[in-house]
Amino acid sequence: MRRTGKSKTCVWRWQERFMEEGFDGLLRDKTRPSRIEPLGADVAEKIVALTLTDPPGETTHWTGVMMAKAAGVSVSSVQRIWRAHGLQPHRVRQFKLSNDPKFVDKLRDVVGLYVDPPAHAIVLSVDEKSQIQALDRTQPGLPLKKGRAGTMTHDYKRHGTTTLFAALNVLDGTVIGRNMQRHRHQEFIRFLNAIEAEVPVGKVVHVILDNYAAHKHPKVRQWLDRHPRWTFHFTPTSASWLNAVEGFFAILTKRRLKRGVFRSITDLQAAINRFLAEHNEQSTPFTWTADPDKIIAAVRRGHQALDSLH
Repeated sequence: MRRTGKSKTCVWRWQERFMEEGFDGLLRDKTRPSRIEPLGADVAEKIVALTLTDPPGETTHWTGVMMAKAAGVSVSSVQRIWRAHGLQPHRVRQFKLSNDPKFVDKLRDVVGLYVDPPAHAIVLSVDEKSQIQALDRTQPGLPLKKGRAGTMTHDYKRHGTTTLFAALNVLDGTVIGRNMQRHRHQEFIRFLNAIEAEVPVGKVVHVILDNYAAHKHPKVRQWLDRHPRWTFHFTPTSASWLNAVEGFFAILTKRRLKRGVFRSITDLQAAINRFLAEHNEQSTPFTWTADPDKIIAAVRRGHQALDSLH
């Protein structure tokens, strides 16, 4: 006791462990039971059942603090139970089920163009990203450094908007893009003329696009009649995710627009054009991987779930 500075009971305890377990018993501390009683299965069941119901008052979802108060346990216990049961009430995913009566036919038509494009033809995924804002920050941001994220002001100055018309070539991944002030049928026809000038003569053009009104305007149909090598393939209603160019728009937004600082529309359009040029230099063919049968089955399950709930 004098040499180690420990109490008599501590010395006795280690002596007992040495007599019972030998030298190996002294290599590690002995585990001790928790002073707090473990939560019963009924508590976990109660928390899970409450999580699946609407919270009280004018709140939209359960929080850890609210659930801990309602169940009479700690916040860490609530979080542990949620994690064990795969519950994340703070998150929500967006969705939209297509009500198109020809959903299956249109889906198979579009996916067929992605997976097995026709010979001697070009497949283009066409859409427009409208209302791209030229936002300038009120103060310059601070750069990224160790221990601190890059910063930018929450407020901004608006310098107008532009619309990007884009056509993704499924075969090689290149994008034909044009910036325009508006996105009416007039601008859409101008963009089609721009594509017509770049596509090699003699190639059949298959265009995948959504059901935006400008795409079905009578003058657009007249333009199609004058260009017989063009064929439009419309995606099902409320299924814009089927359009491959949406993936390019997501990359453009994430990598160039979201944190960009633009002092004019001209500055914004120049940045978009530079991004397009860089993208085309290192483009790769678009590859469709989703099984259409699984998509159809998931949509049917979604409709069944909605019908049962409402």
